[in-house]
Amino acid sequence: MKPPFSILSSKTYRALALTGICILMALVFIADTITNYAIAAAVFHTPLLLIAIRFLSARQVITLASFSMVLTVVSVLLTRAGDYEVGLINTGISLVAIAITTYLGLKLKSVQAAAHETREHLLRLSRLTTLGQLSTSIAHEVSQPLAAINSSTGACQRWLQASPPNIKKAQAAAQRIADDAQRAKDVLDRVRSITRNEAPTSSAFDLNLALTELLKLSDGEMRRQHIDLRLALQSDLPQVFADQVQIQQVMANLLLNAIEALSPASDFHAARITIETRLLPGDKPQTSKVLFSIKDNGPGLSDTQLPQLFDTFWTTKATGLGLGLTISRSIIDANNGHIWATDQADGGAAFHFTLPLAP
Repeated sequence: MKPPFSILSSKTYRALALTGICILMALVFIADTITNYAIAAAVFHTPLLLIAIRFLSARQVITLASFSMVLTVVSVLLTRAGDYEVGLINTGISLVAIAITTYLGLKLKSVQAAAHETREHLLRLSRLTTLGQLSTSIAHEVSQPLAAINSSTGACQRWLQASPPNIKKAQAAAQRIADDAQRAKDVLDRVRSITRNEAPTSSAFDLNLALTELLKLSDGEMRRQHIDLRLALQSDLPQVFADQVQIQQVMANLLLNAIEALSPASDFHAARITIETRLLPGDKPQTSKVLFSIKDNGPGLSDTQLPQLFDTFWTTKATGLGLGLTISRSIIDANNGHIWATDQADGGAAFHFTLPLAP
């Protein structure tokens, strides 16, 4: 949820835009009235309406369009210079132009809104797919603290039923129960943070910490497949400015792709995934970026596959939808970053993305 001052600023901004457009429309009306009938100055209402469509609601735009059409009709009645019949023709053309511009502009805006909504649904579908692929690991992570809670509960009951009761050991068992319950809650909180369908919100966050939270969900799956995870995370990495949940979704997708590239593990002598983060200094401090790289030693990518990796519905997986990398690219682009893939000379694939630093 946005803070109150952000909402107030947005309303103020729209009010200023509406006021400015009304003033410009009044100037167009004056110019149309004092000039010759042959000069169709009223047609300049159309670019003003296009500007209004970008910043104002559909109802406000329709109101402005109606207002501009009324001004156009009033203007032709007040104009005294030129051929009246020519003025009527130009007025008709202006009215049609205003109506068509308003209709097409609002239609385009609704299409863009629908496209944005579709993208958000695909993003949520991708998140749910990611969680489905991680379900084994999540179940493993939750079952461990639950089993520990069950064991500690039995121990606590035994210490309390002893004669005399061992209060000190019972308290220690109760503390273990509380700690393990918190562990289970933390796992569920991480799952909830990935699945929530909130509007993207950019903020400053630690990319290394976000990655660590994500790795806790996939740790069980990598252990099950005997994958050697190597981390090369820059310790003094500056914070990035992006939507943390969306960036974690991208990292989760790239990590799952790397895990699947190493399956079955018997095809390789030692399945290995390397994740690196580091600062990429720019010519100026504001042009510096943070780099995230994930590399595996799987079969790699061919020269024909590399150009198509981020294409919609293109996939190398037999059961894949071809949406994961496409959505990942749209997320990184929306957060002012860049994502790309490379093939490693010693085998395996590498995916990289950069993000801007926090102000």
